[in-house]
Amino acid sequence: MRISERAQAIEPFFVMEVAKAASRMAEQLGADDWPMIYLNIGEPDFTAAPRVQARAKEAIDKGQSQYTPALGIDPLRDSISKWYGSHFGLDVPSSRILITAGASSALQLACMALIEPGDEMLMPDPSYPCNRHFITSCGGVAKLIASGAKSDFQLSLASVQDNWGPKTRGVLLASPSNPTGTTIDFDELKKIHAFVSAQHAITLVDEIYLGLSFQEPPAKTALALDEQIVSINSFSKYFNMTGWRLGWMVVPSELVAPIERLAQNLFICPSAIAQHAALACFEPESLALFEARKVAFRERRDYLVQALLDLGFDIPAQPQGAFYIWANCQPLYGALGVSNSWDFAFELMRQTHIAVAPGRDFGHNETEHFIRLSTASAMSALVQAVERMKTIFKP
Repeated sequence: MRISERAQAIEPFFVMEVAKAASRMAEQLGADDWPMIYLNIGEPDFTAAPRVQARAKEAIDKGQSQYTPALGIDPLRDSISKWYGSHFGLDVPSSRILITAGASSALQLACMALIEPGDEMLMPDPSYPCNRHFITSCGGVAKLIASGAKSDFQLSLASVQDNWGPKTRGVLLASPSNPTGTTIDFDELKKIHAFVSAQHAITLVDEIYLGLSFQEPPAKTALALDEQIVSINSFSKYFNMTGWRLGWMVVPSELVAPIERLAQNLFICPSAIAQHAALACFEPESLALFEARKVAFRERRDYLVQALLDLGFDIPAQPQGAFYIWANCQPLYGALGVSNSWDFAFELMRQTHIAVAPGRDFGHNETEHFIRLSTASAMSALVQAVERMKTIFKP
């Protein structure tokens, strides 16, 4: 059977490969062994809010499980529009809010609507690997730009200008970012978008962790700049609905019809039950719960960042949101007898039964010396992980 070049060009998602190895090891552990602690995947330990779960049951009981419009049900689009108003003080018309089968389908739809074969999209290095694969799957080129701690691992106007070329179609940013948890400076984002707009190009911003920004005052959405921003969002992270596969995108008015045609053909519609359930996300009881959970995520970040520093890790940029810590493990290679973060992750797993994500997935800019740790697990798991690491890395 002939496999397409497109499929062959897509690299494995190595985070999931590590997860499989961790699961195999966990199955082999005995009763007296430490149980596996998973700090490798960004999935909140919190489940969907109680009202969301109840609303899903109501939807099933009422038979609300048939096809919906391709762009989602109007009440949900209206609820998100009101959320932008109450949460960010923005008037985002519901007509520009398109419900999708997760943020992944939103990114795929955006790339298919905007990118031609050979088009380049500028991205920071490191960045989330699946985002660049959406670009390449449409025939585009994800051009990774080395971005360091000085810019919080985000693109700057200077780096965008220096790397802009005749084939550049735009930029794909993420704020807060996976894997670094850093947020792009809003004034820098404004400058980047002004430059990109002057080239008649695209500013595409992954904002799926925007609700989990720990900054004071809270981070602004890129949508505050103008109506030409394409913003991707999700119910997975802030709303704790990972497996429900529901997201949304906000697009310029002229993109609505083209994306609707693509969505009709590729996805039919997002999950009807998930959409009806998600209406409960915007009830006061649920919103209060999400904010309380955000405080818990911030407390976990604060604890683990300091604990890792005490153990000897180098964390060159403080995570400002999401639930990730991008840590340089090179200072600790000697304790494990390794020379890169890939071997570090597997040796750490072998000795402590802690799974972390090696930097291999996230680009090429010194990623061979970094690991990503997720603080999506309960505080008790983080404390236990630190105690295990203390047996190897003497603080």
